[in-house]
Amino acid sequence: MTKIRSYFLNLYATDLVVIGFYLILTIINFIFHARVSEWYILNSVNVLIITFVFAVAKSDAEHKSKLIHSIHSWYLIVLIFITFKELYYMISPIHGRDYDNLLIEIDRFLFGTDPTHFLYQFAHPVFTEILQWVYASFYFLPIILGIELAKRKKYSGFHFVAFSIVYGFYLSYLGYLLMPAIGPRFTLHDFYMLNQELPGIFATDWIREMINQGESITSFMPEAAKHVQRDVFPSGHTQMTLITMFLSVKLNSSTKYFILPVGTLLIFSTVYLRYHYVFDVFGGFLFFALTMWSGYKLYNLWGKKTNGHQINYSEFK
Repeated sequence: MTKIRSYFLNLYATDLVVIGFYLILTIINFIFHARVSEWYILNSVNVLIITFVFAVAKSDAEHKSKLIHSIHSWYLIVLIFITFKELYYMISPIHGRDYDNLLIEIDRFLFGTDPTHFLYQFAHPVFTEILQWVYASFYFLPIILGIELAKRKKYSGFHFVAFSIVYGFYLSYLGYLLMPAIGPRFTLHDFYMLNQELPGIFATDWIREMINQGESITSFMPEAAKHVQRDVFPSGHTQMTLITMFLSVKLNSSTKYFILPVGTLLIFSTVYLRYHYVFDVFGGFLFFALTMWSGYKLYNLWGKKTNGHQINYSEFK
């Protein structure tokens, strides 16, 4: 028992969240194994990932290698995308339906119209180009904040950012599992006309195609709506951007002067570019608040149990 306990004490709070979430996915795959045809492959990958996390945490604690420590600190960048792709093989088989009609009706009830149609009258290629670049920056904003904190040797802040990001992503993934949807670019608009209806200037089409491929489709694929990732509610772009903006201010990072304006435009772009309904954005705000409220408590609780990292915002003022 002592040896097993020592394995857990080596874990960062971030590692604990990763292990817990992969255990949840494994249980879900077992429960719905009759529907998820690749369940045994997915669960094998889950076991390997859990084993990797325990191993890298133990090695980091025992050997104090800079390389191992870097892997331990940054492996989440790859793992978040792996988790995202696992959901691709789970959500549609488990649910068998999407909830876009409900999200559309909520938007129409709140605004009396479809917000993406309303915003179309203000579309301009320059604005579209800027917003498409901004939308894609979502993947890099937390990394920029993390690098800045690491350079300043604000390690408590760095580890809390890493924890908040992975915890926030996994909460949003639970939202995708509970309410799968594909978004207005498929339901309210013609997906295959997007480049003609919302043209950019230089790289808009290329960026869109990269994002499409990340969601397992291309703009040339027949019936792309059937194959696209179900990742609309809540708006993870909104949730994770708000987390990054909030922490850049709370931790007094110099990157806030870049992250705040870019993040504000990014949240607007989620609807303008037709990736999300407005209610998804509201959901992103709600999940952001849940992440920061519960995450702060969980992070410090685990830090106290392991004599590890804890966070106090006032340290960084």
